[in-house]
Amino acid sequence: MAHKLALIGFGVVGQGLAEILLQKSGELARQYGFAAEIVAISDIAKGSLYDPNGLDLATLLAVVRETGKLDSYPDTPTLRRGWDSFQTIRETNADTVVEVSFTDVQTGQPAIDHCKAAFASGKNVVMSNKGPVALAYRELAELARKHNVQWGFEGSVMSGTPTIRLPLTCLAGNEIREVKGILNGTCNFILTKMEEGMSYADALREAQRLGYAEADPTADVEGYDALYKIVIMANVVMGVPLSRDEVSRQGITQLTPADIAQAKAENKRWKLIARAKKEGGKVVASIAPEKLPLSDALAGVMGANNAITFDCDLAGPITVVGAGAGKTETGFALLIDLINIARGQI
Repeated sequence: MAHKLALIGFGVVGQGLAEILLQKSGELARQYGFAAEIVAISDIAKGSLYDPNGLDLATLLAVVRETGKLDSYPDTPTLRRGWDSFQTIRETNADTVVEVSFTDVQTGQPAIDHCKAAFASGKNVVMSNKGPVALAYRELAELARKHNVQWGFEGSVMSGTPTIRLPLTCLAGNEIREVKGILNGTCNFILTKMEEGMSYADALREAQRLGYAEADPTADVEGYDALYKIVIMANVVMGVPLSRDEVSRQGITQLTPADIAQAKAENKRWKLIARAKKEGGKVVASIAPEKLPLSDALAGVMGANNAITFDCDLAGPITVVGAGAGKTETGFALLIDLINIARGQI
């Protein structure tokens, strides 16, 4: 029986998941015995649809590409329109809510309330939003357990690169003493371009031209994005409570060409490093530019790539490198959470 999905939000990431399900349905069924069916979408800008028998993905994607809305999706006898996000969560026949709404990272809303509504309705949640995990991990994890549902958020830290599942499964049995990483591709791209000779301002403009940086890049270049991600890693992977207010933060905006040149002269390279380290019974965390020796695995990570190193007591340092964003990559992160929910492995 197909796993039924309700998507809250249908922007780039939601469409990325729909495209993957459309393109790979046969392969997913053959290799993993996994079939998924989107029965509902509720998007504050595009509109909403619900058909308990499932929506046609090819038609759905074509309508959104052509019009930017869901209004032109053809009527069927069982199709309903106009439901808001909470009605969609509570009243559809979905097994899992895919929460990819536009969410305020400062408050985690409306995604936190979407999770609560889904759990109370007996529905699983998968999401790529980092705000709810960073701000309300323990509360939401307890609610999911209470209602005997599953909650997946692999895409909240490094998109489709397995930053959360890998340490929890493949590194099980280790004590992870420290997590440090390059968790913001925009900053890494800018620093790479500065090392190639660009000024900070020119490198930022290039990042914006390529879509790596927003018109207002503050969340990236001042370290806020990386801060939320290291909070997630401390809470989920290291198992130690950490709030955003406990993380010291410094961005890359003060770095100058002279700083870059000095690092080169020392055979080092500047990176914006998110770090969480166990000290006694707590975790000390920071976001700051660091001059890394070229021998450090993170020093060789260039461009918009992300990377993370787990310092394990048994396995030693393990570094994972990959994309930290992207339509297909984040869609894949949602997919692997869905597959693992179907396997009962989250």
